Amino acid sequence: MEFVMTYILPILIFAVIGAVAGGILVVCSKVFHVESDETVSKLTEALPGANCGACGYSGCEGYAAAVASGEAEANLCKPGGSEAAKKMAAIMGTEAADMVREVAFIRCNGCSGATEDRYIFTGTQTCVASERFYNGKGTCRSACDGLGDCVAACDFGAVSLINGVAVVDPAKCMGCGKCVKACPNKLIVIIPADQKYAVQCSNIDSAKVTKAVCKNGCIGCKICEKKCSIGAIKVENNHAAIDGAKCNGCGDCANACPQKCIALIGK
Repeated sequence: MEFVMTYILPILIFAVIGAVAGGILVVCSKVFHVESDETVSKLTEALPGANCGACGYSGCEGYAAAVASGEAEANLCKPGGSEAAKKMAAIMGTEAADMVREVAFIRCNGCSGATEDRYIFTGTQTCVASERFYNGKGTCRSACDGLGDCVAACDFGAVSLINGVAVVDPAKCMGCGKCVKACPNKLIVIIPADQKYAVQCSNIDSAKVTKAVCKNGCIGCKICEKKCSIGAIKVENNHAAIDGAKCNGCGDCANACPQKCIALIGK
């Protein structure tokens, strides 16, 4: 009897509890079962599964639900590109809308040798942490901190650190924008993939201040603006900016820039 009370009875009790709990779960699964939308499932499968939020929705499934309900167009997934757009349009029985491929571009060329650090940062090695101490460790307050927050944010291995500054490989970039959100200095922008040139600087200080902190910084001299015959580049607030829709990629502005801060995308 002692053996039964000590070993057999507890086992039976646990078995009964397990059976009752299993039965309750089965009943609940039947009562609260929600039919899945087959269209949403198919649309989700057509997406790359990056869940980056670049489409404006919480993730791939949320975007798929929006497309299925007619709330969103089928061409908003940047990582999926035209291929995903075509698959989704086919599922919805619609024409695939045009999609312009976009990539990230880092507006900084403050590499080693062009600018310096004001102090040695020994805290948590992230750009966000560095910016909490006197707006970053660099002499240029608008420069890349070079600690790789954008590198860590990229799911596609498109961002790397070269010579102390972040650089994007356009061939790998999907334009999702995660790196944009990760950069505390707002140095990263999303531009059309076919844009040829962009200004590799975001500093808007005066020429005197810029020259003191970075050899590669834009000084707002307007030489590039004067060299551009089609008005694709303008200098405002001590800073040059290129209109990608107008730029024909001739390279006159880049060749004329005394600071060499106008970059051929991907180089």
